[in-house]
Amino acid sequence: MRTEAALSALPVPPLPSALEDGAERVTLLDGGTEAYPRMLEAIASAKQRVHLEVYTFEREGVGARFVDALVAAAHRGVAVKVVVDGWGSIKASRHLTETLLAAGAKVRVYNPLTSLCTGRSWRNHRKILLVDDAVAFLGGINIGDAYAAHGDEPGWADLALELRGDICRQLGAKLHAGASALVSGAVSLFLSGFGGGHRLRKRYLAAIDGARREVVLAHAYFLPDLSFVRALKRAARRGVKVSLLLAGRSDVVFARAATMRLYREFLRAGVGIYEWTASTLHAKAAMVDGQKLLVGSFNLDPLSLVNLETLVEVEEPRVSAQAALWLEKHIAVSRRVLLEECGRSQVQQWLLDVVGLAVARFAERFASFIGRRRRR
Repeated sequence: MRTEAALSALPVPPLPSALEDGAERVTLLDGGTEAYPRMLEAIASAKQRVHLEVYTFEREGVGARFVDALVAAAHRGVAVKVVVDGWGSIKASRHLTETLLAAGAKVRVYNPLTSLCTGRSWRNHRKILLVDDAVAFLGGINIGDAYAAHGDEPGWADLALELRGDICRQLGAKLHAGASALVSGAVSLFLSGFGGGHRLRKRYLAAIDGARREVVLAHAYFLPDLSFVRALKRAARRGVKVSLLLAGRSDVVFARAATMRLYREFLRAGVGIYEWTASTLHAKAAMVDGQKLLVGSFNLDPLSLVNLETLVEVEEPRVSAQAALWLEKHIAVSRRVLLEECGRSQVQQWLLDVVGLAVARFAERFASFIGRRRRR
């Protein structure tokens, strides 16, 4: 396997500028290393409104820089609102709330742990920064030091999109409207509400079913349902090159076992599997035929169907080329999984299948339970 230095050795195209229709501008950002400076600059330049919605907000490190920027914006009269998830930001939510409220900002802790007593178990998994309804950042990146590189140590492999143009105005108008589908030029943005995650899943399925040449998925928590597995296998068997960039190590216990139980089935259908091990893979992205890019907070797992999520589709040549290169670079230094490696002993295979299946079924049933509670 090539070393991490190979990543920096590959050429990187210039950042995309205006789209062809002139209405939108889209920039693909590689992890927190690229995203955080631009996000902090946007907050520092805010004149009217800042809306930050994130699953995990860490108190120290880059999180402290974001708190300082948000406090400064509130002090100069900007309307600041921050929404963090009660589970994902459990360690920082109290400090964040006290600090920002004292500065005059609004803070909401979405479904804190006490809400479990009433059965409100679903999460706000979105990652959105919207400033002045003019610039927005969406993707998979939370606020935490792990998402940015530190010297020679790479940050978590993740992506975000910086959007500018009318799509941001539409987003500002629909933030609290539940499930929404926003379209402007080459950009489509989907927000999930009650059961809205199924719409996001359908966007993936439509893209895969429509693929003619190639599908590349980079997903951290890959627990697809049976129909999704069949869609990928159908694509591979009709001659589409299907590649999966998956986590070689995971921050979620047993999640990898649930994914690995599907390896033999995919490999036998002609799907290529690559495990990223240089850091934690956290991306939720797909590229279809080198033209359509899907990026967001939406994981291909049962829980994402009931959580609050986002998904952005972009069909713009320069952005697609940059995303394709990001995927190519990461696959190039990942470990390719071969079918013969899956020939474990019967005991090993039994353990993997039992643990993996148990995790997958638990996720499915828990998501079903949450979904029923949400619909009440």
